[in-house]
Amino acid sequence: MKKKDIKKLTKKQMIENLEKYKKDLFNFRFQKVNGQIKSPSKITETKKNIARLKTLIEVKNA
Repeated sequence: MKKKDIKKLTKKQMIENLEKYKKDLFNFRFQKVNGQIKSPSKITETKKNIARLKTLIEVKNA
């Protein structure tokens, strides 16, 4: 998810997306341990999306 796409979301939508990405990351970690993950780059991408969402949620709070 790009920064400009995230900025268009409401705070509630950002929080929902954040929870979704956290669940995805949890599942990717299990897949990695079991050797089932097809694209390890998805872990990094998901972490970056979580960071972007957290940052913009904090900005909207201020």
